[in-house]
Order: sequence, then C-alpha cells, then structure tokens
Amino acid sequence: MEAVKLVEVTRGKTVESIHRGVIAVVDSIGKKIASAGDSAYFTFIRSAAKPIQALPVLETGAAESFAFSLEDIALLMASHSGEPEHVRIGMQIMTKIGLDQNLLQCGTHPPLHRPSANELAAKGQAPSVFHCTCSGKHAGMLAIAKHLKFSLSHYYMLEHPVQQLTLQTIAAFADLNPAEIGIGIDGCGVPVFALPVEKMAYIYARWADPAGFAKGRQKACFMLQEAITSYPEIVAGTGRFTYDLMKVTGKKILAKDGNEGVFCMGVPDRGWGIAIKIEDGNTRAVSSVVIETLRQLGLLTTGEYTKLSSYARKELKNYRGELIGEIRPAFTLES
Repeated sequence: MEAVKLVEVTRGKTVESIHRGVIAVVDSIGKKIASAGDSAYFTFIRSAAKPIQALPVLETGAAESFAFSLEDIALLMASHSGEPEHVRIGMQIMTKIGLDQNLLQCGTHPPLHRPSANELAAKGQAPSVFHCTCSGKHAGMLAIAKHLKFSLSHYYMLEHPVQQLTLQTIAAFADLNPAEIGIGIDGCGVPVFALPVEKMAYIYARWADPAGFAKGRQKACFMLQEAITSYPEIVAGTGRFTYDLMKVTGKKILAKDGNEGVFCMGVPDRGWGIAIKIEDGNTRAVSSVVIETLRQLGLLTTGEYTKLSSYARKELKNYRGELIGEIRPAFTLES
C-alpha cells in the first residue's frame, strides 16, 4: 500500500515536514476518474461512514414513524461540535423516539466547540451524552432498534441486528462481501469499517448518484443529500472546515470528515465520489488536500476557491503573530 506526498509544511523557505496519503476519485459505475497513491490502500473510513450508517434509519421506516425532520436527519450523520443547537436536536430526536437519554451508549466528552465547552465549565456543568460528537448516530441506531422491536440495551455491539444491518448496507454500497470489510471499534463504541480507499470513493459516488439502486433506496439517498447540504452547521459546526466547504459550495458537494485524516465527498452532478486518507492521521493536512483536489478536478468556481483559499494554503505563525511558514498542497492527480 503506497502513499505519496500530498502536503508540505514549510518553515521559511525550507520544507520541514511532509504528509503522505492517498486520493481516489471514482464514478458511480466504479470507473476510476483520478487518483494519487495506491487507491487500494486499506484503512478505516471512520466517521465518513455516517451518511451510510444513517441510511437504514430511513429505509426501515423508522425516520417516518418517529416524524424525523430534515434537521433531525442531518444530526444522524453528524460529527457535531456539541453546540447548543446540536444538543437541542439530539434531545428532540430522543423525545420523538420516546426513549431516555441513558440508553445512549456513545459516551461523553466536552463540546468540540470551545465557547460551548467554556460556558459549561463556567456554569460548573458536566457534559452530557448530547454533547458527544456521535450522539446523533447513536440516536438513529436506537430509533431502528425500537422501530423494529430489537433489544435496546446492546444496539452498539457488532452482533446486534442494527449493526449487522449497517454492515450489510456498507457492503452493498461498496460492492463487497461483508467478510471483506475489516471491523474495529470507533471512538463512540460502535463498529467501524475498514476497506480500500477506492471503495470509500465508490460508496460516495453511489450515494451521490444512486440510480443503480431500487427506488426506495434512491429516495433515501436523496433525502440524506438534502439534509446534509441544507444543514451543514448541524453535520459539523461553527468554524469547522466541513461546514464552510458545504456552505460555500451549496448543494454541489456532499462532504463528511472522519478522524485520522479521512475525508469523503460525493458530487451529485458528476456522479463522482472522492475519498482522501492522510497516512499519518494528522488532520492539519486535510483541508489543503481537499481544496486542491477539487481545484484540479475543476469542481470549484473562482469565487468558491477564493472564499476557501485560507484552507488551501494555511499560514503558520509563531507566538508573536509573525508569519513563519505555510501548509501547502504538493501533488498532482493522475487521470
């Protein structure tokens, strides 16, 4: 599995560090459009899997049964920042399901949004499960379990029918046998899936252009598209790159970040999927690679690129506020 140089980090005129990785661009019939590095690179998709993990909530009828709104559906896909709006929607979903928050097994951590974390601390309040970045995903899994009358207590474990349904859905989108997918445990306790980067891109291409699926699945895919592009602030949060990318590009890009340097995108107008993995897992390299990939593929207008340019080449400053270097892209996609 060969990764290639994607990003340079400079200090003055000298390249001090580099980040290697893999990029794959695939269309909805599985044809490779472009790449950098070995697109068969096998790794975990992490939270970039969340849109597909949310799909069974719609396909089983749980979302309709519990009258989930479009903003509710957005939170099902979210790696949110724990801002007040995220907490409100999480509580709203659990109220609609009719379940107590104690059933959520995602764990707790302070909000990723620093002002929200500071406000909690100032009030002497501990974070709740609703501040967890994965609370929406877990609420969706509980919705499936209740709707289909499965056990609620172990919904997060691999052997539970909800997780088996999720695995089958991921496998179907990737056109893989479930046995070909590696299984690990994500930060929030649920199974997480390992597969080739090119298969991650294929998943997003088929979500962006679901014409090859049955009508019911197509409808669910389009609803997820509408939710993620209508509410990027719910899917990510204030000051987050994923939010800014979708806000600037409108409904053109379906974007979802994952931990350890994973970023996936769908492009509905082209029927393309794009998957990026930074080999060392350092997220500081991600936005430069994403913006440069979109630029080389001709997917950004001049105006969009200008608005996102601070993410393309990121200035590095010292403690005195002096400019000392930059993080910049250093790759050319192969067609």
